[in-house]
Amino acid sequence: MQDKQAAHAYWKENIRLLLSLLVIWFVVSFGCGILFVDQLDKITFSGFPLGFWFAQQGSIFSFVAIIFFYIWRMNVLDHKYNVYEEEKES
Repeated sequence: MQDKQAAHAYWKENIRLLLSLLVIWFVVSFGCGILFVDQLDKITFSGFPLGFWFAQQGSIFSFVAIIFFYIWRMNVLDHKYNVYEEEKES
């Protein structure tokens, strides 16, 4: 019974994290690159309008940052629920 509750809590936190990161990714890529582009184009970044920068490079950088954050956070979550894989020594 305790294992089922721990597994349920683990997946609940995992799904919450995943959905939160997907919302951030959507806002950065679709929101900043398409929806808010006119407002962001009034600001320049490295000589380019900020909306253009988000559409071309910012969303990619954000996506890579989200991947690394997800890896880090899942490692923390795995240790919290004791479901981590031990690293093998070579």
